[in-house]
Amino acid sequence: MNPQAKLVFATSLLLGSTITISSNHWITAWAGLEINTLAILPLISKSHHPRAIEAATKYFLVQAAASTLLLFSSMTNAWDTGQWDITQLTCPASCTILTAAIAMKLGLAPFHFWFPEVLQGCSLITGLLLSTAMKFPPVTLLFMTSQSLNPTMLTLMAILSVALGGWTGLNQTQTRKILAFSSISHLGWMAAIIIYSPKLALLNFYLYVMITAAVFLTLNSIKTLKLSTLMTTWAKTPSLSAMLMLTLLSLAGLPPLTGFLPKWLIIQELTKQEMATTAVIIALLSLLSLFFYLRLAYCATITLPPHTTNHMKQWHTNKPVNTTVAVLVTMSIALLPMSPTILTLI
Repeated sequence: MNPQAKLVFATSLLLGSTITISSNHWITAWAGLEINTLAILPLISKSHHPRAIEAATKYFLVQAAASTLLLFSSMTNAWDTGQWDITQLTCPASCTILTAAIAMKLGLAPFHFWFPEVLQGCSLITGLLLSTAMKFPPVTLLFMTSQSLNPTMLTLMAILSVALGGWTGLNQTQTRKILAFSSISHLGWMAAIIIYSPKLALLNFYLYVMITAAVFLTLNSIKTLKLSTLMTTWAKTPSLSAMLMLTLLSLAGLPPLTGFLPKWLIIQELTKQEMATTAVIIALLSLLSLFFYLRLAYCATITLPPHTTNHMKQWHTNKPVNTTVAVLVTMSIALLPMSPTILTLI
């Protein structure tokens, strides 16, 4: 793909996200989401591999269905209330349909089946865009309409997402699929708290984006797509492998790393809202996710060659240090002491 095409697609992604985030009218928000979908499709299918084409087709069909539901929800609300303002969503049927539409856009369970397959069919950088930047416009719509959504439906979807995100990721050997199930699990935590504390849900999303970006960029710099390749990285880049292990444990939410902060605050807020049962259930279900994070960390640092792998031995080369990876990894590990400052912002 030539640089001019990449520039056009990147600009379209930025434009679509900006239109959706800044709009107050359902039609402009829908238009921004459509621009985003059309801009990411060539990036998914650029390798011309059959799996990439399949991923692009699946992504297009799911996003088109979600956009249709979003438009149908806004039209039903406009029919009932006479206005198209995003924050004035009062029709109960529209609220239910919108919750399903945004869940489909984000990949929340039970609408999550497309996300691991799409992520597996694209490159690591495109997977990073799908896991972070492409989720920002739907999360913004969820934030703006959070007070109108169905709390019971969102709580059930949150518990289901944390359960399925951990359970279905247990037997995976592809790093992209593992990160896809990790994304589903984290979105479950966000959906559980969005009604009671939208700012806390956004904090959870921002920290998830930061830590996931660090993991994706680290895996991209060591060219790792599966666990068998990850087992050989310690001999080539020991310091980066050690940092990857700490970043994965932060993504799992272990103290004293950054990823512990949103889980701690969400459990605290759910307990204040007399939803201690929900907090206990999602905390216990997150142990499933912890298992495959520990498995990744184990493969990255503790498993040393020689071992039986079927790929060619890669030459040891000195790679240049990536400043972005260094900054993201440091923030993903060491932000917990700044939690009092972060709490004042929310």
